[in-house]
Amino acid sequence: MTDLARWTRWPEHCSPHNSPIYTLNELRMSVPVDAVWEWLVRAPLWPTWYSNSRDVRILEGPDPHRLGDGSRFRWRTSNTLWTSIETTVDICEPPASLGWGGEAMGSRGYHSWLLLPDGAGCHVITEECQAGLLPTVGRRLLKPGLLRHHQRWLEGLERQAQGGPPS
Repeated sequence: MTDLARWTRWPEHCSPHNSPIYTLNELRMSVPVDAVWEWLVRAPLWPTWYSNSRDVRILEGPDPHRLGDGSRFRWRTSNTLWTSIETTVDICEPPASLGWGGEAMGSRGYHSWLLLPDGAGCHVITEECQAGLLPTVGRRLLKPGLLRHHQRWLEGLERQAQGGPPS
């Protein structure tokens, strides 16, 4: 585990210590941190480059097109195929850290991102915890899938950001 990833301010109800599922993925990107940040916070655009996201809509917040502190957004992902998940951003420190939490189908989760400048590029770390009945019962199936999807998310983020920030 990368020591840099220990920055996350986990909510009490969902942390690596009390959650059946915890994942960490990271990627050193050859892209400036500002371009990566702009693609990450443009959640409604995720489905155009991250196939595990669908129907992403920002419901409220400081900007209708970008995630910001206090933004609420609804979306679908692999673990919530039958229902949307509504999440709320509670950490937004551009262009370094982003975190959100939400609940769906009796489970709760927390997802965080850390972007660190690294020469001409950046080092991106993403972590997630999930707790509740579904993660407890299905952790052997869910955790490997989360790790794969999050790695694809990082790789897609790098590909998108290579062309510069979204217009």
